[in-house]
Amino acid sequence: MSKNSSEYLINRKDKQYEVVIGLEVHAQVLSESKLFSTSATKFGAEPNTQVSLVDAAFPGMLPVINEFCVKQAIKTGIGLNAKINNRSVFDRKNYFYADLPQGYQISQFKDPIVGEGKVILDMPDGQKEVGIERLHLEQDAGKSIHDLDPQNTFVDLNRSGVALMEIVSKPDLRSPDEVSVYIKKLRSIMQYLGTCDGNMQEGSLRADVNISVRAKGSKEFGTRCEIKNVNSIKFMQMAIEYEANRQVNLIEEGKLIDQETRLFDTKKNETRSMRSKEDAHDYRYFPDPDLLPLEVSDEFIDELKKDIPELPDVKKKRFIDKFKLSPYEATILVSDINIAKYFEEVVAKMGKNKDIKLAVNWITGELFAVLNKKNLEISQSPVSAKNLAILINLIKNGTISGKIAKTVFELMLEGDKDPQKIVEEKGLKQQSDPKTIEALIDKIINDNREKAIEYKQGKEKLFGFFVGQTMKASGGKANPQLINEILKKKL
Repeated sequence: MSKNSSEYLINRKDKQYEVVIGLEVHAQVLSESKLFSTSATKFGAEPNTQVSLVDAAFPGMLPVINEFCVKQAIKTGIGLNAKINNRSVFDRKNYFYADLPQGYQISQFKDPIVGEGKVILDMPDGQKEVGIERLHLEQDAGKSIHDLDPQNTFVDLNRSGVALMEIVSKPDLRSPDEVSVYIKKLRSIMQYLGTCDGNMQEGSLRADVNISVRAKGSKEFGTRCEIKNVNSIKFMQMAIEYEANRQVNLIEEGKLIDQETRLFDTKKNETRSMRSKEDAHDYRYFPDPDLLPLEVSDEFIDELKKDIPELPDVKKKRFIDKFKLSPYEATILVSDINIAKYFEEVVAKMGKNKDIKLAVNWITGELFAVLNKKNLEISQSPVSAKNLAILINLIKNGTISGKIAKTVFELMLEGDKDPQKIVEEKGLKQQSDPKTIEALIDKIINDNREKAIEYKQGKEKLFGFFVGQTMKASGGKANPQLINEILKKKL
């Protein structure tokens, strides 16, 4: 098997196969009420407590479009560099599930609200453009719960009618790594826009993964299988690897691949058949007679464009130009809107004589390590941007060394303590008096005359020995730069 950042190749005998991937991402619209009713959308509410007569499909109940959800979809389309359609139509998609009370889903088929767009991925070997086919609005179904009773299935309709944006990519993805970067980029754009919180644990973001394989170099697409409702990036990657290898094995055995819908079993790490893949006509789409076509003017769209914030790609360019960051550093910092905000707040609190490089290193190094260990988001950081800025300035102006700073940082984690006070209370201030350090060095050289002679005779590695002994004698508080300067003169 051969992998790099932009392709995933499966080797069989003298042949190589590539995987072709397209995603249908279902993103829950960040809205306090549902797409066609005023019911709440709060996560974790008691079952069936956020259900109106419309959501439960009582006879005679008519849906009324939520204008805010429409605005959120258009803003997302603008963020995806996509065409916003002035006219779109809501259709009925007919199928029968116990948790679909109407017996159909209100969705969009031929005339979606958003047309073609694109997303730029930052891959290790360069940028890659992934095409967006469309974005359409639709209502979510309820939830069937199978594990509360051995005999019965329970239905919770709290999600019924919740607004979803289905974002359909073109089949431009070629590896599990690209899928990971694509989902993270999509989530980042929507978080910047405030149109979806991207919380995969709560089901706010999930995807159907379309996978096919073909001989490398072939232009023809293979038969695709759709893996339904995958709710984590890790599971998407695992499902792609398993399914791609399953399809290649069938081809190598001379068998046909069935076009079908499959599920990914996370415990067994395998996909299994769910049903044969339906075509559009199987759903008997037709325009919903209860909803007029949705018409939005260019003026309406232009007003929304004015509210679009600085998005990740634009922010990345600004960080590179303004702060002289590397593309890699900028990509990390803009990947999450809260990380970008934290970084900019640290930089602002550092004042005029700031060390941007040091700030980036501390945020992406020590701070990220703590957040990962404690499983925290940066918005839950135990160290405020203000106090981290103070700590970085203490290193910059020579008050403490980088080594002492790590000790101070550990103490700061206990309730976001002020690093200045920690340094004063613990007596951790760096010794930067040349006479004091010179006296320490004189004693160490005097106590180690033989090693000093060896150093002068060419054994340069011993310089580190003298640095270490001086630091030890100072309790780790001596200014390393001054130690180096004085030692070079003395030796």
